[in-house]
Amino acid sequence: MSQVEERLSALGLTVPEVVPPVAAYQPAVVVDNVVYVSGQLPLVGGELPAKGKVGAEVTPEQAYELARQCGLNLVAALKSVVDLDRVTRIAKVGGFVASTPDFTGQPKVINGASELLSEAFADAGTHARSAVGVPVLPLDTPVEVDLIAHL
Repeated sequence: MSQVEERLSALGLTVPEVVPPVAAYQPAVVVDNVVYVSGQLPLVGGELPAKGKVGAEVTPEQAYELARQCGLNLVAALKSVVDLDRVTRIAKVGGFVASTPDFTGQPKVINGASELLSEAFADAGTHARSAVGVPVLPLDTPVEVDLIAHL
């Protein structure tokens, strides 16, 4: 078990199986010493726990938890292509929140993923980030998160 998985286990979490792609892409690709992880949805057992827009059908608190699940799915995608202990830095996280036009709490929602990555990778999990509100995401998911990691 990697140190990352041990840290997650201490939080009562386990790394799930990598989520199969829902279109024509790979969950993660390694180029030289960089891993590009495709946008991950908060799928659990192949299902979305919630659908809709943050600020309407989904509360900010629910969206935070969905972003946290996206974070776990990012770790799973990383694990599918590299030993997690080889990750020296989570460099960049991109967060997308399907939200109502008046919702402005996207950064707090994406904290769910950012905080999970910091807990999992310790200092190497601290990263640059974007948190963007969008009108719609695939499968009507409220949240999608991607990342770039260095080895």
